[in-house]
Amino acid sequence: MTRKRSFGFVAAALVAAAATTAICCGEAFGLSSRQIVPFGATSRPLDVLDTAKPWLTAVPGGAQSLRGKVVIVNFWTYSCINSLRALPYLKAWSERYGDKGLVVVGVHAPEFQFEHDPAKVRLATRQLGVRYPNVQDNDYAVWQQFANQGWPGFYFIDAKGRVRGYRIGEGDYAGGEQLIRTLLAESGHDPSAIPVASIAGTGIEAAADWANLRSPEAYLGYGKAADFRSPGGLRRDVSVSYAAAADVTLNSWDLAGKWKVGREYATLDGAAGAIRFRFHARDAHLVLGGAPDGRPIRFRVTLDGAAPGASHGADSDAQGWGEVREDRLYQLVRQKGAIGDRTVTIEFSRPGVRAYVFTFG
Repeated sequence: MTRKRSFGFVAAALVAAAATTAICCGEAFGLSSRQIVPFGATSRPLDVLDTAKPWLTAVPGGAQSLRGKVVIVNFWTYSCINSLRALPYLKAWSERYGDKGLVVVGVHAPEFQFEHDPAKVRLATRQLGVRYPNVQDNDYAVWQQFANQGWPGFYFIDAKGRVRGYRIGEGDYAGGEQLIRTLLAESGHDPSAIPVASIAGTGIEAAADWANLRSPEAYLGYGKAADFRSPGGLRRDVSVSYAAAADVTLNSWDLAGKWKVGREYATLDGAAGAIRFRFHARDAHLVLGGAPDGRPIRFRVTLDGAAPGASHGADSDAQGWGEVREDRLYQLVRQKGAIGDRTVTIEFSRPGVRAYVFTFG
């Protein structure tokens, strides 16, 4: 997760967007509402959407019908907490302004291998209540032509097919909605009768507690792993019996049990195992994948060695129990009351679970 970067950084990043080095973004880098597009990006974004495929949820009337409409293109991926926290705004805008000429289009550009599976993405969109059109961008063809550089990415396209604003990251949704209303008015659709009511996400889609967020995302695959504390360090691509560290400091982690750490994720190879992380945030999430046999894998979450009680997340109960059923992001903790440094431990009941990345909010 990246927070509070200057717009100058965004400009530099977009210059280099021919490469697909992507980041999950926290608070917005900035909203540009000038009649420009990012350097290196297509000046004909609707032509790109005309040839994009496959569509998981089709544009009614086909992509050609987007011409003459105000379009928001949102780059997202379903296991990214930053993408998930943007969904309440996109869904609300689609509902508020859909009959005034606005179309929201999701471009699902996967971060992890399991997100390449269209069936899993379709399941996720159903569970998340995403009903607007979505295209699967597994090879990043649309991403590269837009010169996008992170999740979530937002591109505001006017009725003449020009990119009139863009933003990388969460935040400034009021500015985004005002730009939508301006573009609709320019196209001859008067949105003034539609109230600008507040939008608030619930559950896993609730806005982050930015004031108390001091933990960045932390990957468990060796490709991006850092601050690992188990004695002996990470061993790549081999099954190893790991032991818990004597202690974990803020934003460090360890493993217990037999694990095989690959480039993208760590897989539990033993009968039981645990992951421990010291964090400072209201919410703690972990992207998890299920076992090859498809059966649920039970897990238990503890906070500082005790059941989480009222601080349990959406995917665990007050005693900390939960199950891995689908490959997705799981909310383990949502703290109540004052926020401090806490240690979350996740214990798994049988082998096969895959652990990808911790994220916080």
